[in-house]
Amino acid sequence: MSTESTISDAIDEAAATVGSLWPIHSFVTANPLSGFEHRPFDEAVVRAADLRGGRGYPDPETFREALKRGRIDPETLESELHEAGYDDDPEVLLDRMSDAANAEGDDSDTVEDHVDRALTKWLSAFLEEGSAHWSMPNRDSGFYVAFREVAEYDGEIPDEGVLADLPATPTEAIGTVLEPHPEDRWASIFEEQLAALPGWTGFIKQRVDDEGSWQSTYPISLEGYLAVRLALLDAVGADIEPSNDAVDVTPADELAGAFLRAWEATYRDTLVETVAAESRSLDDGDTSDRPDAQLVFCIDTRSEVIRRHVEATGNYETHGYAGFFGIPMEYHGYDADVSVDACPPILEPQHHITDVPIDDDTQGRYDRWSGIRGAADEVIETLQANATTAYGYVESAGSGYGLALAARTLVPERVRDLFDVADGLAPDDHEFCDPLVHHPNTYAGELPVGLTTEEKVEYAATAFDLMGWTEFGRLVVFTGHASETTNNPYDSSLDCGACAGSPGGPNARVLAAICNDPEVKTALRERGFDVPEDTVFLAGEHNTTTDEIELYDRDVPESHADDLERLREDLDAARANAAAERVESMGGDGSSGVRETERRAADWAETRPEWGLAGNAGFVVGPRELTSDLDLDGRAFLHSYDWSTDPDGEALEAIFAGPVVVTQWINAQYYFSTVDNAAYGSGSKVTHNPVGNIGVYQGNGGDLMTGLPQQSVMSASDEPYHQPLRLSTVVHAPVERVNDVLADQETVAKLLDNGWLSLTVVDPTRDHRAFHYEGALEWTPSFERHETNGREPIAPAAVADD
Repeated sequence: MSTESTISDAIDEAAATVGSLWPIHSFVTANPLSGFEHRPFDEAVVRAADLRGGRGYPDPETFREALKRGRIDPETLESELHEAGYDDDPEVLLDRMSDAANAEGDDSDTVEDHVDRALTKWLSAFLEEGSAHWSMPNRDSGFYVAFREVAEYDGEIPDEGVLADLPATPTEAIGTVLEPHPEDRWASIFEEQLAALPGWTGFIKQRVDDEGSWQSTYPISLEGYLAVRLALLDAVGADIEPSNDAVDVTPADELAGAFLRAWEATYRDTLVETVAAESRSLDDGDTSDRPDAQLVFCIDTRSEVIRRHVEATGNYETHGYAGFFGIPMEYHGYDADVSVDACPPILEPQHHITDVPIDDDTQGRYDRWSGIRGAADEVIETLQANATTAYGYVESAGSGYGLALAARTLVPERVRDLFDVADGLAPDDHEFCDPLVHHPNTYAGELPVGLTTEEKVEYAATAFDLMGWTEFGRLVVFTGHASETTNNPYDSSLDCGACAGSPGGPNARVLAAICNDPEVKTALRERGFDVPEDTVFLAGEHNTTTDEIELYDRDVPESHADDLERLREDLDAARANAAAERVESMGGDGSSGVRETERRAADWAETRPEWGLAGNAGFVVGPRELTSDLDLDGRAFLHSYDWSTDPDGEALEAIFAGPVVVTQWINAQYYFSTVDNAAYGSGSKVTHNPVGNIGVYQGNGGDLMTGLPQQSVMSASDEPYHQPLRLSTVVHAPVERVNDVLADQETVAKLLDNGWLSLTVVDPTRDHRAFHYEGALEWTPSFERHETNGREPIAPAAVADD
């Protein structure tokens, strides 16, 4: 094998441990340790700590506080500690963990730090996406060539080693540096060097995989990155010999693992017992009347709050479905510069959907207002960014600009009111545009524009199958969601994760248009879905910061005007109650809930406009009746599913293949951003420094931060708001069916086997008993798990005979 092939193979092997990082403007939630998911969780966090220096478990004080607040059941903790071989008092063990943590750490500056500073300076210059006014030269030739051209002019880069005469290709440079090292160590060398700046390497990996316009115009590769990094290390005489990659789980980690399992079991057991009790009540039968309206929300934990309050206002059903509504699409909004992916990253877009104007007058009014705003924004951006006009800008803007700044700072809610008035004058694009969903036999790039009739029917039928629908109200509202924040680099992290960090309204509009299609309705009836003639589908969007739900009702017929007006009034009432609950969770006065949420949305100094998905811990897959009478405190993802309408398990398999995986990503990002925000999060928003429209630094340089800000997960710098637990998934279905799904879904089964999340099944065919997944497709009745230690897990066949 040639040296080039050996290097390429070793890079591919090392890159498997690198997680992807999306640009900040389309922030996609991901497990920062996704590259280690092939390992058991306890081994993965240790190996990641060796490479990245991050902590893998909550600190002792977090466990101590959870124990104090009753979040960890003492008996469950005693059982977990005993099983791990510890019988001392928990407080003694927590002190022992603290002593071990205090003995760690070395913050001394190294030659590697010098390399990091030089490298990240040029990475930011090369990878920026349209924000720089002076571009790095030769970017179109690729990163390695561009760096090779500028290195000699950078006084911080020594003219030593390979850098004294940098080879023409990355492979030659890498081969030269690696020459003293045996080939069987190359992959380990690459792994450690890729882990040195996980933010930048994760961003490079994602950009390469995405193959988007920036990558095609200004190409970069992990090979080119490694060539530059190794050349810099060679120039400063750094030792690149990799450390031993053996994983040694310490006693402190074993203790932390036991405390974590007890905490998770305490939460999970309560959730499972409640779901099992509600499952038994379903046997009484459903005697409810036809609902006045059905509202389908994203499975997002923030939807759990508003759904409770919507249901409390009237005869409404709410359902949970992944927020891209099953349409894997690329979306191009009216007047948008670029198209965006509007589906989970685990899917490739299959359709190009664009907004098409249908109302000339309203379109003209929109164009006039947007033109004025766009011109003003461009002038301000240019003046503020141009050093030669900055002082002149201040002089010319004068007191008016100063008053505007003061108003946005001191009375942001009043400024929002003014913008609301302006928005009332300027229409939204959905008021004069329809998504082009019919298939006109044209393409946008490689994607077909719109959908065929057969595809429309399939997407609608899949949605109804997944939610187990057999009845339809007069109004059915597909409700996407988006967040409203001001001056927040992480605003896309608060939008719909299932839509790749974009708002979910466009996807909702597409599915509503599909379901209203007369041909689609006819085909659905032929497939057994009895859609009444008076059922009207419409879209909406839930503002998760203010809990306002905007209905896109332009095409709702006059026959449904009274239904629509009643729904609007009830949604306003639900909003008031949900906003009060959210404000109280942030330490505010619930009596001013709506006004306070609006202030937070408009305040450009507000570091915590909303909690996002903080607190997420559970995922319930089953009929809404299992949780409709429960206050789950905004901590559970909720996906509608009726096992009795899914005899072949296809719908359940789709839920495991998609939503289960994505919710695990979300949960893992919140977990790691909480347990070690410096290593796996992004630190305080107060000291964020946006770079190149792609990410943030802490301070004036260094690595791209990979996770959530401190304010997204902490109520204070040393007090977590998010309870760092791995996801507890509870599925309402026959255990044999779930086992069959896991046998086919090896990726999910591996996540479960390696302890990245847990799974419990409440089996309605086994007297509504709960069975906990133990690994290797084996299950244990959950009531036996804590009563006996060391009990052999039982397989599904044995469960069936129980």
